[in-house]
Amino acid sequence: MARSRPSTARLALVALAAAIGACASAPPPAAPPAPSAAPAVAAVPALPKTDAATLAALDRVLAGKQRSEAARARDVYRHPRETLEFFGVRQDLTVLEVWPGAGGWYTEVLAPLLRDRGRYIAAGWDPHVDSKYFQDGIRSYQAKLDGDPDLYGKVQVTALQAPGALEPVPPGSVDLVVSFRNLHNWLRDDSAPAMLRAMYAALKPGGVLGLVDHRADPAQPADPKAHFGYVNQDYAIALATAAGFELVASSEINANPKDTRDYEQGVWTLPPTWRLGDKDRERYAAIGESDRFTLKFRKPVR
Repeated sequence: MARSRPSTARLALVALAAAIGACASAPPPAAPPAPSAAPAVAAVPALPKTDAATLAALDRVLAGKQRSEAARARDVYRHPRETLEFFGVRQDLTVLEVWPGAGGWYTEVLAPLLRDRGRYIAAGWDPHVDSKYFQDGIRSYQAKLDGDPDLYGKVQVTALQAPGALEPVPPGSVDLVVSFRNLHNWLRDDSAPAMLRAMYAALKPGGVLGLVDHRADPAQPADPKAHFGYVNQDYAIALATAAGFELVASSEINANPKDTRDYEQGVWTLPPTWRLGDKDRERYAAIGESDRFTLKFRKPVR
């Protein structure tokens, strides 16, 4: 007897069963690749900002007995409270002052302000330079510190002067570098680029450089040698930018519109130098100290 052919329905069931078996034995599909993680972005440190406690301490320091009447009389021209606040000084920072001078005018302010919670480093002249001016200044400054160890005993003294002393501190160890009325000196001996690069190296990424100097007439061509002690503000910014800094802000805190910048002996005609002695002293006293730019730069976070 002939065998009957399977029905169409039965064939469909067999095919379905085979398909199910094949699926059961096949490996599961691979999971889709996880999305790649976004590269980590380094947090940019906030600029130092002066807090209320620091301002209160600064007021006490500025009124302290360590400051002579002559030093206090210059506050009207140098504006130490406003200038340091603009730069973002804080009691817990490590601050490097470049060329504090033989008398240490700002040392009298910064050393006691930073003594307990921060660190003040005075980067002066290179003791190996054979110059009576520098050697006398180094001795005078050290005598000042030695005269009041309770106040100045924690000051760290180092040197920053091209070409022989360009690493005053370990690289990347300082929060704030400040220098007052010194850039013109570095222009005169062509050391400004090296000095600014050394300050850049000293700062932590995100650290601040604060510069104050005698401001030249912006209507006149820049004098790269600053023969009369005045520095073109845009030229100063260009020098700092070439060293790697970014300009954050400028301030008119230390401006003096009475300064005509046309004196026989340059900026040194004015107080506090009085290079002409008593000649026209009343005229120069009425002008006061020089017109100054106040610039705040930042070391970028790379």
